[in-house]
Order: sequence, then structure tokens, then C-alpha cells
Amino acid sequence: MSRRRTLGPKKKLALLLSAATVAGGGAFAMATTSNATPPAATTRSAADSTVCQGLATALGNNQKFIEGQRAAPDAQSGARIANREAVIAQIQRQQEASGCTVGESAQDSQAAQPQQPAPSQPAAGGQGGQASGEQVCNGSTVTLSGEGGAPAASSNRFPAGTKLKVTNLDNDKSTTVEVTSVSGSCVLLNDAAFEQVREAGKFLIRRAVIEKVG
Repeated sequence: MSRRRTLGPKKKLALLLSAATVAGGGAFAMATTSNATPPAATTRSAADSTVCQGLATALGNNQKFIEGQRAAPDAQSGARIANREAVIAQIQRQQEASGCTVGESAQDSQAAQPQQPAPSQPAAGGQGGQASGEQVCNGSTVTLSGEGGAPAASSNRFPAGTKLKVTNLDNDKSTTVEVTSVSGSCVLLNDAAFEQVREAGKFLIRRAVIEKVG
């Protein structure tokens, strides 16, 4: 006759504690793994923030323009609004592709900017030549309208036909363009003009000299 081995109370307690320790360790490992920050969830770099701010400013300027057209419409307002709505959709696609908050909007800032050279101190280099004129739009940042076509600018201050020279002090590039349309900002460059003075990957010029020439 075989004997069945029985475990005493102390051995049973020891086995239960051992099992609980193993289970607890597994649960701890799972919790640690689940709480770990995914590699992709990294902090947005300063460069990315500049890109997103530039896109937000461009979006805000177009929204401001649409508001102005709706507040004081004319015969061409419908077409202008439709055009800017298409531009806004394109900017939102750029925001998504750049990892920015889609739909984030900011109006063109007139806040104090780093000190800029006086009008008598011409900015260096660039495609705008050596022409120097009256410095305007002091303290304004410069971004893009999102419109295509040949290099041009839009403005809520200067009429069509006005020539403006925009210099990016961060890379000493400049361009002289003609105002061809109305916008919600002192000066907005279209895509082609902005490409002439931008820094790679940036949609905002923080330090700019804007001159009225010709």
C-alpha cells in the first residue's frame, strides 16, 4: 500500500509565498514595460517648434484674411476666400506631415523682436541686390501665404505694385518682390518668394528687415 505524502502547514505556507513572489515579479515586469516611454514619444526639438510656429502663423494670417473679406466683401471676395481656404487645407497637410498640431493657428506677431539694423544700414547679400529703401513693418515676422506662382508678396498695408525687399538676417538672403494681392499681414511672401530667403525646413523668419523700394 502506497502512502500519500502530505504537506505540513509550514510547507504549504512557504509554497504559497513562493508562488506569490513569482507572480508579483511577472506583474511588476509587465507594469514596467507598459509604463516605459515609447522611443517615438520624444520631446519636440527647437527646430520642430520653429516649423510648427511658422505654419501656425501662416494659417492664422490666412484665416485673418478670410475674416476681413467676410467683414467687408466685394465682387472678388468669394474667389479670394475659396483660394485661401485651399491654402489653409494645404498648410494643415503640412502641419500633419511635420508632426505639428493640425489646425493650430497664430496671428502674425508684432511682439518685440531682436534689434534690427537701421534703414541707413543696408542688409547684406541676397537676391534683392544693393537697393535700400524705407524700412517698414518694424518688428514683424515674415511667413508664407501658401500661394503659388512667380515670386510675389501680399499685404494689408501696401497697394498692388509696391516693391518690397525682404531680408532674412539669419542667413543674409534677400529678395525684392512686388505686392500683387491683399492679405491679413503687413507682408506675406508666396511660396516662390519665401523659398528665396528661407532657412531650410523653416516656415518663419523671426529676424527680418523689410524695406519699401523703387
